[in-house]
Amino acid sequence: MPRVVVDVMPKPEILDPQGKAVLGALPRLGFSGVSDVRQGKRFELEVDEVSDAMLAEVEKMAETFLANTVIENYTVRVEETA
Repeated sequence: MPRVVVDVMPKPEILDPQGKAVLGALPRLGFSGVSDVRQGKRFELEVDEVSDAMLAEVEKMAETFLANTVIENYTVRVEETA
């Protein structure tokens, strides 16, 4: 079954306290070399078929429900399934 993915991330100018908490924990856990962390959301939608109409519908879902477009950006993409 085809899958459409909506990735939602905080806009760059929005503070990300969860990302900062992860960034602070990484060195304490022995990880290095990471200069920034941003935490977002991923929605996986299994659809009957991928079409321009379906992608427009998912775009509308993202714009009105899945993302808060005041503080978040989103991308819609089709994910290949094995």
